[in-house]
Amino acid sequence: MKLEMLSKSENREIQNEIISKIRDLINYKNLEPGDKLPAERVLAEKFDVSRSNVRSALQKLEFYGILYSKPQSGTFIADIGQIAMNGMIEDILGLAEQDFKSLVETRILLELKIVKMAALRRTDEDLQRIKDALDAYKIKMVRAETCVEEDLLFHLAIASASKNSTMNALMLLITPEIIVAYEEDKVCEGDVALAQIRNHEDIYNAIRDQNPQLAKEKMKSHFTKLYDYIYGEDRKIANKG
Repeated sequence: MKLEMLSKSENREIQNEIISKIRDLINYKNLEPGDKLPAERVLAEKFDVSRSNVRSALQKLEFYGILYSKPQSGTFIADIGQIAMNGMIEDILGLAEQDFKSLVETRILLELKIVKMAALRRTDEDLQRIKDALDAYKIKMVRAETCVEEDLLFHLAIASASKNSTMNALMLLITPEIIVAYEEDKVCEGDVALAQIRNHEDIYNAIRDQNPQLAKEKMKSHFTKLYDYIYGEDRKIANKG
């Protein structure tokens, strides 16, 4: 998995541009519900962007019910009228910058539930995937190298272990933008980096031991910096409960 190192505003701008172009493509070609969109590779070449950015845009449109995907078949237009589709896309494109805080709040609530489910439902194969991501993350952190992808894969491996496809899809949608924003603002350096390694290890150990309550507590502790990032001095108020 490759993530482009962009600021959250740049990333959102590119994603919105792709969504606009997908809308224009649907309208220009008079595509109807059930029609198939071009493949990711084709769209990436047509729009002159990376496939990962195209994938993120398609996932967002799928999340809002504008598109749907079929394994091994591709991405298709959902059963909604053209006027409704254009209106929904305008709403998506109009999401304000301050909604990033809501995105983070959603991720926190979601992952606190996911990690408990992962601790209860994980298989040995799931545990190995989480461990592989953790080991890769630790190596990059110790070397003071960029570890955005490894951090993302660790959290997504936990989401997969929850065995809840809806929660997993939500994590795929909202987590990359948050983690890329972390990299932009350099919140994982020095002593903070070492603390983050320990936090990841604690989460892994709780999942390994199939202790859902401890897994939740360790994930909540891991989110301390995330609360600081979005709330600053108001973190204690936001973190009550």
